[in-house]
Amino acid sequence: MLTGNERVMVQGITGKYGRFHTEKMLNYGTKILCGTSKNLSEKNVHGVPVFESVKECVEKYGVDTSIVFVPAPYAKEAVMESLQNGIKKIVIITEHIPVHDTLEFVNYAKQVGATIVGPNCPGVIVPGKIKLGIMPEKYFKQGSVAIISRSGTLMYEIASFVSRAKGISVAIGLGGDPIIGTNMHEAFKFLMGRGINEVVVIGEIGPAFEVDGIRRAIDDGFNGKITAFFAGRYAPKGKRMGHAGAIVEGETGTVQYKEMVLEKIGVIISKTPSQIAEVIEKW
Repeated sequence: MLTGNERVMVQGITGKYGRFHTEKMLNYGTKILCGTSKNLSEKNVHGVPVFESVKECVEKYGVDTSIVFVPAPYAKEAVMESLQNGIKKIVIITEHIPVHDTLEFVNYAKQVGATIVGPNCPGVIVPGKIKLGIMPEKYFKQGSVAIISRSGTLMYEIASFVSRAKGISVAIGLGGDPIIGTNMHEAFKFLMGRGINEVVVIGEIGPAFEVDGIRRAIDDGFNGKITAFFAGRYAPKGKRMGHAGAIVEGETGTVQYKEMVLEKIGVIISKTPSQIAEVIEKW
């Protein structure tokens, strides 16, 4: 997923959020080499050169990674442009992208062997190496525990507990939409490839996304330690809670069902964010 050696491009760099978070990522040490924008009145943002096309960025700077802040109506076009120009790692911060658009670029990414994280996600951080996202880095201290989260702001809160307890090796914000690029199982495969065996999973109500991913990871041979926390314990059925993908539809979408299934396969359930710290301190 991320190693810290990525050559990064920011799509939508001249927008309010692209501009703000480009500065934050640069200050963290992320190698942002260029950006794209349809606003050609600006030639650079925080010292980063701005181009009209991804093709120019690839040819002039050899970028291999993109972070997308392009507004939802134009996000599909931006992501497809990156994929068609050989970008293999894409983090999509943009929210409210139409589901059909997401389906199109996620399927195309699989065809060309590219990795997408998001959309509607906080991004990915490898503490001390690279931040490709919008998370407040002060809550992410280096350590041994990985975080995989469906939620953004909840990931930040829990990261502060994990950082104080054991520190973080990598934190991946998968995104809260019904269709996302990288799923729970794929995130675990990345962790297994890096020898990471302590994982905090942050889930929520809705389809049994987390349960299926963890079960498949264990079937694949993951034999490390996992604790899971689920938001939405008291959410009423049929009501969406924040994320487009967070809605209880039948028993399998409830927190209680997910906890019951995961406990049976050896996952430790944390009922509160602070309890996570107590659990991982014993690992």
